Amino acid sequence: MKKGVSVVSVLVVFLMFISCSVKPERDIDKAEWLIGVWEHKVKEGYQYEEWVRVSSNEFTGRGYHVQNNDTTLFETVQLIQKRDSMFYNATVSNQNNQQPIPFMLKTATDTSLLFENREHDFPQEIEYIKIGTDSLKAVISGNREGKEMVYTVTMKRIKH
Repeated sequence: MKKGVSVVSVLVVFLMFISCSVKPERDIDKAEWLIGVWEHKVKEGYQYEEWVRVSSNEFTGRGYHVQNNDTTLFETVQLIQKRDSMFYNATVSNQNNQQPIPFMLKTATDTSLLFENREHDFPQEIEYIKIGTDSLKAVISGNREGKEMVYTVTMKRIKH
């Protein structure tokens, strides 16, 4: 019987060691593929989205439009991991008194991130879908004044 107890004890200690040494993947780590500068051609120039990792828990992003050497910043974003939750905090120029609008992560995979804020007027969902190594699709959707709307923007990475 002593031999059985010692085998069980060794197995328990081994399982405890493994469970302590394996770090669970955090949602923000699944967003690593966003890092870089992304470009989208529009009628009057180009729109860019730029993402940088500033810490283990935070990315910052900014959206801007370039036309004829003029650059206009239209949005800043903070992607932040807080314990087991991740948030997409968007501050849009000339909206919401320059206060960030929080969207909570609903689902995350290695190729997509879906954020949601059902209380916001529009959009209620923001989704990033990785199409390939250097391409993604952003889907902005929700209900605006009783009408379902969806905007899809395909971007290519021009800088890592």
